[in-house]
Amino acid sequence: MSTYNIALLAGDGTGKEVTDEAVKVLKKTAEKYSFDLNFEPALIGGCAYDKYKNPLPEETLNIAKKSDAVLLGAVGDSKYDNLPAEVRPERALLGIRKELNLFANLRPAIVYPELTSVSPIKEEVVSGTDIMIIRELTGDVYFGEPKGIEIRNGEKFGYNNMCYYESEIRRIAHIAFNVAMKRRKKVCSVDKANVLDVSRLWREVVSDVAKEYPEIELNYMYVDNAAMQIIREPKQFDVLLTGNIFGDILSDEASMLAGSLGLLPSASLSESKIAMYEPIHGSAPDLKGRNIVNPIATILSGAMMLKYSFNMDNEYNAIVNAVRKTLKDGYRTQDIMQDGMKLVGTDKLGDIICSNI
Repeated sequence: MSTYNIALLAGDGTGKEVTDEAVKVLKKTAEKYSFDLNFEPALIGGCAYDKYKNPLPEETLNIAKKSDAVLLGAVGDSKYDNLPAEVRPERALLGIRKELNLFANLRPAIVYPELTSVSPIKEEVVSGTDIMIIRELTGDVYFGEPKGIEIRNGEKFGYNNMCYYESEIRRIAHIAFNVAMKRRKKVCSVDKANVLDVSRLWREVVSDVAKEYPEIELNYMYVDNAAMQIIREPKQFDVLLTGNIFGDILSDEASMLAGSLGLLPSASLSESKIAMYEPIHGSAPDLKGRNIVNPIATILSGAMMLKYSFNMDNEYNAIVNAVRKTLKDGYRTQDIMQDGMKLVGTDKLGDIICSNI
């Protein structure tokens, strides 16, 4: 029986509640398909700062680096807003991405037939939507140097640099094209090449990589138009390839096609064996302990872990199908509740999904 070691970073707010349910579902899947998962918990974010005065302690990094994959909940709480920027909980996310070299973020935005009426967009527009957003994760303005706030001409001046090396663009483009080869073979590269030099380089390199994938239909779109088109006609997209800041914004926008941030998982891949899986939503500290947060995004993140880290397609499909059956049977958490459906709490929804594995 194969055993896989998972670094379990629940984080802050509702992070523990949603990761508890993901662990529950993963353990049930492991039992059914005869493999073993060993979860090793570690602190990250505000809870880590409370204990270590560091949102990303060395102990947590060591556990993550020794693992086969990382499952993350969420970090952040308004009570840490007055901390210096370098020790705020959110810095832990940037830090672990950099330390593990997690350069490729995969964010699927799928509208399940059972939930088309939950979306704020018209059903006929969103029905059948299945987009994979490939976001570069370790470059762009979040990591660009120099950066800072200083006094210039007698007033405060803030600056960040949007920068990419050709090699960074090339490797994320290969990820996007390879993912598209297993889907509908369409890639839309999103940039701002009419204004930004870095986007002109982005487009040049993506065009060059595309020559290695003659089966892929490649087109380009400016980010402002892409933001509109995701709402206007989402079904036109298969794989969306973009940089860090554009991808951050567009993937959150795409989550509203499905109707809730609580439905969308993500995978962050590296060039080594280690990858990290997390829901795209935040820590929602105002919902902590109320047993109402939606665990589906984290459960599906766990499913993506089986698929992308351990090549377990059947096991991935088992979890996805269990989620869909649960939704089809009418079970809902508060964020996706509809008339005539059955409202359940976080733990109950996890139990039902487990029973459908």
